[in-house]
Amino acid sequence: MAGDLENTLYLETKDGRVVIEMRPDLAPNHVARIKELARAGFYDGIVFHRVIDGFMAQTGCPDGNGMGGSGQNLASEFTEEPHVEGTCSMARAGHPDSADSQFFIMFARSPHLDNQYSVWGQVVEGMEHVHAIKKGDSMSNGSVTDPENIISLKVAADVA
Repeated sequence: MAGDLENTLYLETKDGRVVIEMRPDLAPNHVARIKELARAGFYDGIVFHRVIDGFMAQTGCPDGNGMGGSGQNLASEFTEEPHVEGTCSMARAGHPDSADSQFFIMFARSPHLDNQYSVWGQVVEGMEHVHAIKKGDSMSNGSVTDPENIISLKVAADVA
């Protein structure tokens, strides 16, 4: 169980709770925005639209297709923090400062992402539920037909 409830997220999936320890020491602006969106209920019901077996599960697009966001781009907060199993990092378009609301959770180590995406958290409990998320079509860049959704994403301090 994570200690700092203000910097802990509870991500509820169909299979159970995933506990994410946020890292404001690495990405303070991204953590603040994710908490703001979570508190507004933005992520509740949003699907995991891109899930690549052995790589990552991506979510946070209100359109469900990877093209949408909350409408507020964030400046990059790249660090040397490695992308390992359970790492939570921001998705973005080609420009480094184009992250918005979409994020991904790593299934495995992916060094090619290091210092290219803003790492903002780490799964500390429930990684088996992340691994259970329905995988997408490898021939369609992980696009998922009939994708699973986030039941809710809450700041733990608001739940406890």
